[in-house]
Amino acid sequence: MIIKKMHEMGIRSEHAYLAGVVSIGFSVAAWLGSLKLEPGVGLDRADRWGIFVGEWAPTFFGLGLALSHYEQQDGTLTAANVHELRERQKAQAV
Repeated sequence: MIIKKMHEMGIRSEHAYLAGVVSIGFSVAAWLGSLKLEPGVGLDRADRWGIFVGEWAPTFFGLGLALSHYEQQDGTLTAANVHELRERQKAQAV
């Protein structure tokens, strides 16, 4: 099972969610970059780059959901763990 292997490699749901968010930003950057750096080829090519990279986000979010489900079944993600992670993030922000 791919999700189990990813979990064993240390990839967690939050990593996949972060990759999804980053890919959305990268999609916009690819679109703008293509539009600005390749002015002779037009808007169509920029659109294709943006859409190509934008298609990654749903995959990453889907992997995040699958990993989250696996973590809940595996017992590595519990309400106590989530609360502890939030408390650590609050402490680091201060």
